[in-house]
This record gives sequence, C-alpha cells and structure tokens, in this order.
Amino acid sequence: MPNIPPISRKQFLKVAGLSFLSAASACTVSQSPSTAPPTGKPKKRALRIAHLTDFHVMPMGDAPNGMRNAIRHAQAQADPPDIFLNTGDCIMDSLETTKEITEKQWETFNKIIKEECELPIVHCIGNHDVWGWGAPTPDKQSDPLYGKGMALKQLDLPERYYSFDRAGWHFIVLDSNFQAEAGSQYPYIGKLDDAQFAWLEKDIQAVDTEMPICIASHIPILCACEFFDGDNEASGDWVVPAAWMHIDARRFRQLFLQHPNIRLCLSGHSHQHETLQYCGVWYFTNGAVCGNWWRGEYLDFPPAYVLVDLYEDGSADSTFIPYG
Repeated sequence: MPNIPPISRKQFLKVAGLSFLSAASACTVSQSPSTAPPTGKPKKRALRIAHLTDFHVMPMGDAPNGMRNAIRHAQAQADPPDIFLNTGDCIMDSLETTKEITEKQWETFNKIIKEECELPIVHCIGNHDVWGWGAPTPDKQSDPLYGKGMALKQLDLPERYYSFDRAGWHFIVLDSNFQAEAGSQYPYIGKLDDAQFAWLEKDIQAVDTEMPICIASHIPILCACEFFDGDNEASGDWVVPAAWMHIDARRFRQLFLQHPNIRLCLSGHSHQHETLQYCGVWYFTNGAVCGNWWRGEYLDFPPAYVLVDLYEDGSADSTFIPYG
C-alpha cells in the first residue's frame, strides 16, 4: 500500500467531520524492557492489561470495523488479557461537533463495546470525548451534557476520576483534560484541577506503602515522543504545547518522589509508543487503535494496542501489537 503522510493534530480538527482513507501497515511486535532489575528469580504476573486507546471511532468509513478488529485481536491472544484499559478519545471528535453528531459517534462506540468486549473494561476521558469546548455556543454551554457530562453519561462513569484495587495493585484513573484560556491554540491542556489534585494526594496517602500504584491518564504526564509531534524546534528552542503533555508535570514529580510505590503511568493521546523511566517511575505512552486517524501510520506507528503485564513485585513491561 502507498505510504500516507501523517496529518497533524491541527489538521485533524479541520477534517474530523470528513470521510477518512485507510491504509494497511505492517510492523514488528516490540516489547519494552522490564521495569525492574533482574533478580535471578522468575517474576509472577499479577495482571495482564490490554491497553486500547484513541479509538477515534465514527459511524462511517473503516473506523467501526477497525475498532472491532482491535478488540477481537486482543481477546484472541494465546495468552489473553484479564482486563481492558481504555484511556480515552473513544470517538472521532466532539470538541467541535453538534450534539446530534456527537451522540451518533457515541452510539457507534457503545454498540461495538457491547457486542465485542468480553472482558471488564476501565474507561478514561480523552480530550476529543469532551463535548463543545472547541466551538462553545450558548445552547451548548447551557446543556447539562456540555463539556465532560456527555462522556460521563456515555461511559457510565459516576465521576471524572476514581481509583480501585485489583490483583495486588492500586489503580488511579485521572481526568487530564483542563479547559484552556480563550484564544488558546487548543481548547484544552493537560492539567489537573486543584480539587482533583487534592483528591489524588489523599488517595495515594491512603494506599499501603507496599502496594504498587499504576496511574492512567489520557494525556501523558511525561513523555519524550511529543517533541517530534510537529515542528516543535522551529523557534530555535524545543517547545511542546501544554495540550500534548501535562503542563503540571513538575507538580506530579514532587508528589511521586514522596511515594516510591508509584511505579507506572499509562497514557495515550500521542498516537505513538514509548517507554520512559524517570526518578523511579515508568511512563508508558502507548499507541493508538486508529493509528493516523484511520489513515495508516502516524509517525511510523501503525494502528495498534499494547499488552501491559503487571507483576507482584511492582514491575511491569509492555508489548506493542499492530493488529491489522
């Protein structure tokens, strides 16, 4: 198949309502190194997660079948996952679309989940799941579903952020979408509101210090791949927009240093795959189910999902799996 050039995030917002092309792409499976030093003893796995993020599904084109194929592929693994983790951007876009179009996208997403998903699934809100921020109008802003209300309803989430325990790990799911100032290049940035950050501190403090913690967010708290997501060096300095990576990462750094049982952060958003370790915490920024918004590869990363293995000793590793 011909190589289809990637579209930028800015271009994506312009074409989100148009039909999309698709391209098949092949890539070798890559596995990240273990997040713990070798001890000579075999590790015991606690949980296998299929991390499927950035579906960007819509009723038309290749998106519905692509989403179905990704779920089926993950569930058909010889060593299957125990649970699905969806870190957001479930639908193509609701930042700039009408309520009717947004609801049709959600109808497609939920229909596929109901028909195909055989495993428990954990949901996180992505920036494109937020309705109306990109084109606010008085009728939208007065609607109780404006902003994150629509996503909470469609994903059946009682709260924007929450935590739970499973298989000896503590999981924290964050809402990393913060409404940007008027006139900003993007209608959102990666940041926690003060109430959520206070909740996060309290939640972590209540966890036994021997229990490893995994934090999930849509927008990466920390990553390196976003340096290449655009001409970010054009000014003569590296500039990564706050919409691409958490602008409050320094605040997280200080919190994480106080709690060494925080072992892993999982995110999507970048449509790229990366494993990064910093100050004792591993950051897995995992690839997109839709790849380049259903147009083949994005920056050499094809449509894919990632298997994340969590171990009883608090370590983790990941395997990038193109499913096409």
